[in-house]
Amino acid sequence: MYVIVGVTGGIAAYKTVQLVRLLVLGGHEVHVIPTDDAVRFVGIPTWEAISRHPVTTSVHDDVAKVRHVALGQAADLVIVAPATANFLAKMAAGLADDLLGTSLLATTAPVVVAPAMHTEMWRHPATIHNVEVLRSRGVHVIGPEDGPLTGGDIGPGRMTEPDRIHAFATGLLAHRDDLAGVRVLVTAGGTREPIDPVRYIGNRSSGRQGVAVALAAADRGAHVTLVVAHAEADVLVSARSHPRIDVTHAVTAFELAAEVADRAETADIVVMAAAVADYRVAEASERKLAKDETGGELTLKLVETDDILAALVGRRRPGQMIVGFAAETETDAAALLARAIRKRRRKGVDLLAVNEVGWQKGFETPDNTLTLIGSDDEVIATAGGTKREVADALWDAVLAQR
Repeated sequence: MYVIVGVTGGIAAYKTVQLVRLLVLGGHEVHVIPTDDAVRFVGIPTWEAISRHPVTTSVHDDVAKVRHVALGQAADLVIVAPATANFLAKMAAGLADDLLGTSLLATTAPVVVAPAMHTEMWRHPATIHNVEVLRSRGVHVIGPEDGPLTGGDIGPGRMTEPDRIHAFATGLLAHRDDLAGVRVLVTAGGTREPIDPVRYIGNRSSGRQGVAVALAAADRGAHVTLVVAHAEADVLVSARSHPRIDVTHAVTAFELAAEVADRAETADIVVMAAAVADYRVAEASERKLAKDETGGELTLKLVETDDILAALVGRRRPGQMIVGFAAETETDAAALLARAIRKRRRKGVDLLAVNEVGWQKGFETPDNTLTLIGSDDEVIATAGGTKREVADALWDAVLAQR
């Protein structure tokens, strides 16, 4: 496979040396295209030594071979790591003032960018807009991750590690279009059940895993309907801008059930990744419950919410595949498996993804661990890593079962 690795001017460029090495060791022909700023961090001799090919930043070298477009035309895959805020802005605008820019405009291959910048830059409205634009054009964005940044800051903006970029990027070609033409319904986020107009009963779900499942399906060719309960503000940026994802919202379990019942009728595969509240307040107050009116304590009567997943299974149409999620805090592996098997049988789903959660596991984290149980109650696979990596492993299991 012919791979272009673009490198832009960030300190994370040193990590990209390992990414190039992994690609070369995998038998791929790798051509590195650094920007002028990138070679201030890692020099051209290093890139030439690790890629085993000549390296230049200029469109004026090797003009007779029309190198400024020939590289992009020949590529099977393009990876840009790190992708700085400045680079994302230039790419979104279609600027081509160097060899990397012209190569990107000339390629029809899948393009993966791995952003790396400080948290404030990543959260800036301009960067958010540029990422949305790139997503809408089919560019794959991996990361950034939460973690320590240059200068002692901590937060989202850290470039995804080279081994994960390698697995994600090469996996795109392996899985390309294996869900083409498939209609998928995914739920994500946590429902909120009102106590009064101000307060609610909810959970810690950020929506990241469900959104990652939707993005993975869409990147593999599916048309996805994503029904989202509450999710963190930055989680939906990529999904909203993806050309094959339609996003709709449902706040409560009742609203989610209605959306799912309506949209599941045309879905080939349904993945219920949302964290649906098991209980709701029997009668929510029409006005805010004031402390000076409760006598120092407040008793709420809770009733079970409808079982959306079981109802969905009960009315499924022939050939439709249904995947359930189960968030469990059980730490004993055997007990966890037994509990999951009982739940799969009770719900009647084709595949159950057991999501291991805890105070600092599963919820509100970039990583996750799943155990996937098939319709024969056997463990099909286990998956760990970023929530996007876990999502792709889930789709591998779904296709194997299907």
